[in-house]
Order: sequence, then structure tokens, then C-alpha cells
Amino acid sequence: MVEVCNNELICANLTVNDKGHLCLAGWDTVELAKQYGTPLYLYDEGLIRARAALYQKAAREAFGDSARVLYASKAACFKALLEVMKEENMGIDVVSSGEIATALAAGFPLERAYFHSNNKTDEDVRFAIENGIGAFVVDNAEELYAIEREAAKQGITQKVLLRITPGIDPHTYAAVATGKVDSKFGSAIETGQAEEMVRLACSPVLSHIHLAGFHCHVGSQVFEPDVFLQTVEIMLAFVAHIQSTFNLEIEELDLGGGYGVRYTEKDPALSIAENIKTVGKRAKECAKELGIHLPKILLEPGRSMVADAGMTLYTVGTVKRITGYKNYVSVDGGMTDNPRYALYRSPYTLLPADTMKAERGMTASVVGRCCESGDILQENVPLPESISRGNILACLTTGAYNYSMAMNYNRIPRPPVVFLTKTDTRLVVKRESLSDLLRLDI
Repeated sequence: MVEVCNNELICANLTVNDKGHLCLAGWDTVELAKQYGTPLYLYDEGLIRARAALYQKAAREAFGDSARVLYASKAACFKALLEVMKEENMGIDVVSSGEIATALAAGFPLERAYFHSNNKTDEDVRFAIENGIGAFVVDNAEELYAIEREAAKQGITQKVLLRITPGIDPHTYAAVATGKVDSKFGSAIETGQAEEMVRLACSPVLSHIHLAGFHCHVGSQVFEPDVFLQTVEIMLAFVAHIQSTFNLEIEELDLGGGYGVRYTEKDPALSIAENIKTVGKRAKECAKELGIHLPKILLEPGRSMVADAGMTLYTVGTVKRITGYKNYVSVDGGMTDNPRYALYRSPYTLLPADTMKAERGMTASVVGRCCESGDILQENVPLPESISRGNILACLTTGAYNYSMAMNYNRIPRPPVVFLTKTDTRLVVKRESLSDLLRLDI
């Protein structure tokens, strides 16, 4: 037996109990696996609520009382989670009619919702306006015309923000970099297309559209503070230019999200409050230098709101040792509940939840159950030599982009979701059944 290396407990809500079992939010994960089965998504509800409070307090202190924090629903979207956001007085951003429908089912007030997406269909636009969406974050000219047609039909004036591409490399994965000039999202300042979008949005032919401001998002999993400082400088300079050119008051500036989280011990631990404070200081300085009033600032955290609140539990099936080559440990989940390694080699920390104090003398590829060579959760994972069928493995920091990206490849049902509080555990999303898989077949 060995002592648990504290470095591997990368999230503050992780502990190891006297049985050598990994605990999340004080709950024995091995017992939870017995109670709810595996694969299993767990969420620390208390941490999500604390993170919502932290973001809102930091935003108000940095930017003033008008600042608004919107949870980026694409990170994880189900009814119970949006109920938490409603109770914590958060706003949300949504990216599809499905996310809007989930918000409605959760009783979330849609006037606090902002609708993103680079290709909203006419039906998306109709559904959103019909249900009182707070604002559209508009990506292109076609969308402006679609919103104008539907707003005119419904007899309203619709608030919009224009998505602007500031032309910043966020030093992150190419797959999640969204602020560069050649991004599929938004209109670039550098090419002049952003200004042309403003001209169009203000034109008389779009009389049912109210241009309230701008949105930008440079990317995800960003650790370097200079990225957000550059964003503020570029966006406020654009605001100043537009206000003077068009004699237009820019009411809101949405700076997006993107703060990085710890997937492995190599990732730094960020202070969200300190980072927001630094950005707020620079924003006020820039506004003063430019001679403009600082617009209402919006922030859109997703991953950093929920990622480290989450964990996925698996049961080991087969253990394959290829003498002289490598070892494979197969689990009852995989790319169907977490496709991120298969998509872009995302790093994760995997731990032997039921044998945390055992010596780890074996290195293995932890793989899923799909008939697919790329069905890998992580390579080179240190595990006990004794690992065998029935042991429990935990994958950390899976609260973002795991449940929301889950799929039914090989007709594998998706896992359930369980919320943890200090006093109880509760099932908030049922395990998908075989009959669920067949429900839409004719």
C-alpha cells in the first residue's frame, strides 16, 4: 500500500476515504457506482452553485452592477442544470432550439437567454422569437434578414448582438479556437466585414431589429491572461470606432468565456476572480483612453462553470496484456460518453476509484467498448497490476462536453446523471434504455 499522491487529486472536491475509495463532494464513488450502475455521470451541485456565485460577484466588482454572467449551455445542458442556473439568477446562452426547449422545460426565463449559432434555421428563429428570446447573437447577414422577417411577422422589435471576430490566436487547440480571422464564427474586424454588418443591422430595411451591441469569443481552455486583455483592447477600440462612425450607442459588450480548467496535474489552477478583476481594470482603462462609456459587460463561462464539478465512473471489463508491447484496460463506456480524446486527443486524469492506495505498477491504454480502434479514453494511464474485471475507474473533470457530446454509436445507451449535494444524491437524467434507442424507429 502507498499514500495517495495529492497531485492527482486535481479538483478541490476530491478526497480519498479510509477504505481507499475516491470521493467526490464527500460521497464514496464506489458506493455510488453500486447504487446507480456504470457508466455514470456525477455532478457536484454545490460546486456549480458556488461557481455561479463567484462569477457573478467577480463580474459586478470588475465591471459594475450592470454586468451579467451567462452560462454557456452547450457545455452541459439538461433540465436540472438549467434549474440551478435559474435559481442562481444566471443568464444563459443557447445554441439550438433543443437547448431553448430544455430551458423552457426548466422554467428558465428566456428574456435572460442569448441565442448563438453560426447557422440558425428559419424554424430556429421562429421558435426563439415566439418564446420570447432575450437576444440573438447574430453571425451573418442571412441571419439578420431571417430575424427581420420573423420579427415583422410577430410584430416585435428584436434585440441582437453582432458576433465579431477580433483576430486573436488564443494559444489553444485549433478545434476550440474561435477568435481568429479565418474562423467560421462571426465577422472579422480586420477585413472590414464587421463594420459592414453594423451598417446592415442599422439600415432602414431592418426596422424590426435593435442592434444593442457586440459579442466575441476567442476560444476555450485558455490559460494566458494576455488573451483576454488583447480581446478587451480590440473590442473596445471597435466599439469606439462604431460609435463615432455611426453615431450609435453600443449598450452591451459580450466578452465570451474560455477560461481553462484542470484536466491533469500539468494544468495550472486559475483564479477566476483575479483574472476577471484584471480584465475589468484594463477595460476601464481602455474606455477612459478612448473617451467612451464602458458598455454593460457580459461574460459567458461554460467549461469553467461545470467541468470540475463532474466525474464519470466506469466498470472494468477486460484487461489485455500484450507481452513486450502494451496493456489495454477496457471499460463499459468510452467514446460514446466522452468522445473528446477521439476527436482531438484531449487529456484527462483517470484514477482507480476503488483502489486509490494501491501501488500502480502497470501502464495501460484505457479504452471503450465500441468496435472502433479510436475508442480511447486515455493512453499511458498508471494503474494497479491487480486491476481486473469489476474494478471501478473514475475519469475526472468530465462535467463539460461529455454529457452534451454523448452519442449512441454501436447503439450503446447513454449514461444517467446524478447530482450530489452535502445531504443527498438524486438522479436528474435517467439511464437510456434499449427501448429508448428504438423509440423513433418506424
